[in-house]
Amino acid sequence: MTAVDPGSLDARVARLAKALARARPRARVAGLMADNGVDWVVADLAAERAGVVLVPLPAFFTAGQLEHAVAASGMDSVLGARLAGFEAAGEIEGLRWSRRPGKTPELPRGTSKLTFTSGTTGAPKGVALRSAQQWAVARSIAGVARDLALRRHLCLLPLSVLLENVAGVYAALAAEMQFCVPSLAEVGMRGSSSFDADACLAAIEHWQAESVILLPQMLAALASAVERGAVAPRSLKFAAVGGARVSPALIQRARALGLPAYEGYGLSECASVVALNVPGADRPGSVGRPLPHVRVHIEEREIVVDGIRTGDLGRVDEDGYLHIDGRRRNVLITSFGRNVSPEWPEAELLAGGAIAQAAVFGEARARLCALVVPAPDATSEAIEAQVRAANQRLPDYARVGAWLRADEPFTPRNGFATANGRARRDALWRAYAERLDALL
Repeated sequence: MTAVDPGSLDARVARLAKALARARPRARVAGLMADNGVDWVVADLAAERAGVVLVPLPAFFTAGQLEHAVAASGMDSVLGARLAGFEAAGEIEGLRWSRRPGKTPELPRGTSKLTFTSGTTGAPKGVALRSAQQWAVARSIAGVARDLALRRHLCLLPLSVLLENVAGVYAALAAEMQFCVPSLAEVGMRGSSSFDADACLAAIEHWQAESVILLPQMLAALASAVERGAVAPRSLKFAAVGGARVSPALIQRARALGLPAYEGYGLSECASVVALNVPGADRPGSVGRPLPHVRVHIEEREIVVDGIRTGDLGRVDEDGYLHIDGRRRNVLITSFGRNVSPEWPEAELLAGGAIAQAAVFGEARARLCALVVPAPDATSEAIEAQVRAANQRLPDYARVGAWLRADEPFTPRNGFATANGRARRDALWRAYAERLDALL
C-alpha cells in the first residue's frame, strides 16, 4: 500500500508507539533510515506519540556524516537499518531494529525531532524541532490545500528531507488529504543525484497526484521533458518549488508547458516552509506571502522569522510578498565594488533546459564565472546560448563572463550540494579553484 488515507494510519501508529514505549530507548532517541513508504510515515508518527525523539537519516549521507549524526544526537537505536556500531535487536512491528549503548543527549526541552541537514560544511547540522512547530507549518499549508481543493499529494522527495516530511505528509494529514508514498525509484529518484524526469511525470499521472513538491533542478528537468514530447500530467494542480532560488523565467516556462509551479521559501529552523505563492496570491520573482503562523520582518536587509535571523537577504514589498536576494555570507563584491548575490545569476542560468546545476564565483574579480553541470545530452553550443539568454535578463555587473563544465553533478554524496540541492560553494571552489581562476 503506497496511497494512504489519513484514517487508515491510526491503528498501525498506535501499535508501533506502544512497542516503542515498551522498548524504551535509554536515551529516548531513535534514528530512522528507510526508503519512502508507509512504514517510514508510521515510524515517524509513532515516535512522536511515544515521546521518542526521532532522527531522520538520509540514505545519501556518507558514512562520516552518519557517524556525526549518531554521535551528535546520542541515539541508541535505529529503525529500518543497521548502522556501524549498532547490534541487531530483531524487529519491532515489522521494522528492522538495532541498538547500542547510548548516553542521554543534551537537547532543548520539548524536542521531538532532530533533523540533520548537509549544509555548507561536511558535518551535517542538527536542528532540534518541537512537535508544535512542525504541525503549525502543516496546518498553515493545509489551509492553502483546502482553498485549492487538493485531494491527493505525491511524495517525490525523500521523507528524511524535512520539506517533504512536514509540507508533504503532515500537511496532507492536517488537510485530511490522501497522500502517496511510493519508493523513490518509482518516482524517478535514484541515489543522491539521478533524477528521471520521464519516470516522475509517469508517476504523477499514474497516481493522479494533484500536488507535489519539487526542487528547482527537478522543475527544470520536468520542463525539458515536456518540451521533448512528454505529456504534462493532467491531474496536477499545484507544484510547490523550494530549496533554492528560482528564476521567474523558469516559473513562467513551466506554467506555459502545463506544470503549475509556485515558488516558496523556508528553512529547517522554522520547521520548513515560511512563505509560499499560491493561485490567487502569486507574484513570480517573490517566494510568496508568509504563512499565517509566522511573523516576518527585515533587519538590516536580513530576513528575520519569529525572532530567528535566517542569514538570508531580502525584502517585503508593498503587497506583503517576500523577496529573497541571497545568502548574506555568499554575497560577492566584484573588483568594481558591486555587490552580487550569486543565487541571482545562478537562478537565471537554470531557467533553460541546457544547464542542470550552476555555481557562480567572482569575488574581487572584474567579471563573474560559472561552474555548470550540463543537462543530459546538452551541447556546449546549447549551454553558451543559455548563458547568453540569462545575461540578457541580468544587469551588466551580474552577468556571467565565462563558464566551465563541472566534472560531475553537485550531490550530497560527493559533498558538492546540500540535501535540498544548494551548491556548497566552498567545496566547489576548493575542487575547481585553479581552473576557475584561469577563467577570471
